[in-house]
Amino acid sequence: MTSARVSARDVAAEIRRRLPEVGVKKLHKLLYYCQGHHLAAFGTPLFPQSIAAWDMGPVVGELWHEEKTSAPVPDPAALDQAGLNTVGYVVSRYGRLTGRDLEVLSHGEPPWQEAERRRSAARKDTVRISAEVMAQYFASDTDDDLDVDPAELESLLAGSDERRRAASSTPDDLERLRRRLLEWQPTG
Repeated sequence: MTSARVSARDVAAEIRRRLPEVGVKKLHKLLYYCQGHHLAAFGTPLFPQSIAAWDMGPVVGELWHEEKTSAPVPDPAALDQAGLNTVGYVVSRYGRLTGRDLEVLSHGEPPWQEAERRRSAARKDTVRISAEVMAQYFASDTDDDLDVDPAELESLLAGSDERRRAASSTPDDLERLRRRLLEWQPTG
């Protein structure tokens, strides 16, 4: 679906284009959601960099470290339609949440929890979040009876950004998402 030449930096550039004021914490959580939803929808990663469990939740460590340096950044590679649709879906579903909201949300999900257990057991600062666990978790959020060929799905989604803008579709209800976050918070 998405070309192997697309990196987390390229996906981050598209997120920043859509959400110009996005902070670093929120950006990394949105990258996690992009990767998870793309894995579930298409069976392939959106970008090749791994995502790790840090104290503040999922982080693309390679990008985080890259952006801390002053090295020149090449122009971002263009995402294909499937990648753009994944970013559009994630931004519409999670884009109005804060970095803290997304941290709490991700901490309540099996991919981060499984990695956090391994991180604690190994007494490490960070461990990789399994792409397989992400794919399985995010696939469980979809309709199991839906069996769509990825090429057919990509064809159906072609132009969806333009149709969404034309229809002025509304993202998920912010209050409903916050209630969901509260339900996932561990109780003392």
